[in-house]
Amino acid sequence: MKKEVQRYMTTQSRRKEERFILWFSEIGKDDVALVGGKNASLGEMYNNLAKFGIKVPNGFAITTTAYSYFIRAGGIQDSLAEILVDFDGDISSLTRVSEACRRLISKTPWPQDLEDEIGEAYRTLETQFGSRREHSHRLDVIPRSSTISEDGDDPFPGQLESIENTCGEEEVFAGARQCVSSNFTPQIISYRKRHGYSLLEPMSVGVQKMARSDKGSAGMAFSVDTDTGFEDVVIINAGFGLGKPIMEGLVNSDEYVVSKSMLKRGFRAIIGRTVVLKETKCVYAFAEGRTTQYVPVPKHEQLKPALTNDEILEVARCAICIEEHYGKPMDIEFAKDGLDGNLYIVQARPVKETEAMKKAKAQDLQFDQYILDEKNPQKILRGERVCDQIVTGRVHVIPSVEQMEEFREGEILVTEMTKPTWEPIMHKAKAIITDGGARKCHAGIIASNDGIPCIVGTGSATRILQDGQIVTVDCSQGETGFVYEGGVPFHTERVSFNDFEEPETNLMLFVDKPEGIFGKFRIPARGVGLARTEFMITEGLHKIHPMAWVKYPDVPQQVKEAIDRYASHYEDKSRYFVDRLAEAWGRIGATFYPRPVIMRFSDFKSDEYDDLIGAREFDMGSQPNPMSGIRWAVLYLHPNYAPAFRLECSAVKKAREEFGFTNIVPMIPCCRT
Repeated sequence: MKKEVQRYMTTQSRRKEERFILWFSEIGKDDVALVGGKNASLGEMYNNLAKFGIKVPNGFAITTTAYSYFIRAGGIQDSLAEILVDFDGDISSLTRVSEACRRLISKTPWPQDLEDEIGEAYRTLETQFGSRREHSHRLDVIPRSSTISEDGDDPFPGQLESIENTCGEEEVFAGARQCVSSNFTPQIISYRKRHGYSLLEPMSVGVQKMARSDKGSAGMAFSVDTDTGFEDVVIINAGFGLGKPIMEGLVNSDEYVVSKSMLKRGFRAIIGRTVVLKETKCVYAFAEGRTTQYVPVPKHEQLKPALTNDEILEVARCAICIEEHYGKPMDIEFAKDGLDGNLYIVQARPVKETEAMKKAKAQDLQFDQYILDEKNPQKILRGERVCDQIVTGRVHVIPSVEQMEEFREGEILVTEMTKPTWEPIMHKAKAIITDGGARKCHAGIIASNDGIPCIVGTGSATRILQDGQIVTVDCSQGETGFVYEGGVPFHTERVSFNDFEEPETNLMLFVDKPEGIFGKFRIPARGVGLARTEFMITEGLHKIHPMAWVKYPDVPQQVKEAIDRYASHYEDKSRYFVDRLAEAWGRIGATFYPRPVIMRFSDFKSDEYDDLIGAREFDMGSQPNPMSGIRWAVLYLHPNYAPAFRLECSAVKKAREEFGFTNIVPMIPCCRT
């Protein structure tokens, strides 16, 4: 043992491959074998992207060499191998094997020389930053697991540990050990077994300066729409507080969509914005044995966007820059420091290619359309959907990870929210339904990667659905997914344009709504011949009469409450109408740019207006025949609608001039003079 220790004695003169500690300034993307994918990527960005304004908090990597030394010096390498042999693929043996491995690591001390070097590196980092932690003079850092295979071409993000708000040498030693232990969690063992990775693969641990997102916000950005393969957008999810619960879908997060091509041209093209109620956030904790805690978000901030417009565009700019550096679509984590106001990039990995991305790359113009055979089936739940499919199956509600063994392959998994520990059963599910989360939460990402239909953010799936209940999960209706009672019949139709010869006639599309529009970008149409604004008002603007947005707050209390439910963070409620409508047109414009999009101003029949919230206040008079009543251009001049028409004009002006989509061509229907 003495010779083993002497062999690994730390000196900075050792070759890179022999060192226990490597700083971010010393590593890059070619050092995955030494520091794992996460640390290699952090070093790559730290050294090469600062000149483009990308900020990466500094840190160091405890190398795979140090990991192997820890395992060998502790004499547990053979014991781990013997334990792992007992894994036979079922959940019970997986849990037993995982617990035995982790128990063994928890009892194994760090070799003194390795511990000394980790402590010295932490103190060196501390001299660079000092402390901004309220309850200690020590530097707050985050130990982060980094494996060789985790962030490669087949990434499995979020499945290893990161210990936020770690402070002082003893906490760093404990946090690093917890990261090492996470190399043997059930989900990691299961994933490696299924994908042919070594169960004894060495790993690294990064120790990085914390960005104080507990006082700001955090989230993730994808430089491609993974659901459709559409590459000209950045999809951003962001919430308040520390990032880990946001990635896992444990707290609610907003979604923003930015056009890459228009942002590069200097336009402020935020073409999608879903701001949700954010009731809780994760922040620092200072109680004994705790590093983080969940606290309520103040009531007046719950509907406030997690990022300002400038911050949304900055995240998108960083995503574009990182994608161009790596030459492939990227999955990026960011944190906004609430103390210094800076936006930091804290991770970047390649996006795992989905089937939609593979088809887009291969220019495969085949589409499977899922079509319900029953009109108006009974809807019992709705939420955000992932994967364009319809399936029917038997519900199995799993309240917690302790009940995972009860789940059977081919059932529909229903739970409050999945975490990385759920991975062993998720790939067996026919569909996944959750109470919480957003499209890019843990459940959404795993479902997208594995091609499993998934509906997240239902709010009440675990309360409404029962074990054994037969339901139909419909993810074919744009961006909203529905759960229907019983087995609703459906069929699929394959449409192929692979051998399609375009005629001289301009074939153009009808478009009713922007939801799911990115999935149409591969259709060889020459643009959109008619985009119908009225559907965008009913669906995207919550079926509230356009004039109600103009006249707020001088509307009935019920109408006022409906508007407040969505636009409480807007001082001028009519701006909410303009912004949402402009974003809807912007999404369509982005999908087909530079091909023309003929956008028709709203064309409601009078009886359709009667169905809108607040319509009674803006009556157009008796119209026995709605088809020939006050419609089209005449409507836009009517005193009970003209102010709302000005909002529509403002929205198209914003889509063309602020977003840059001059391919949007407004059309006024039925001009009579």
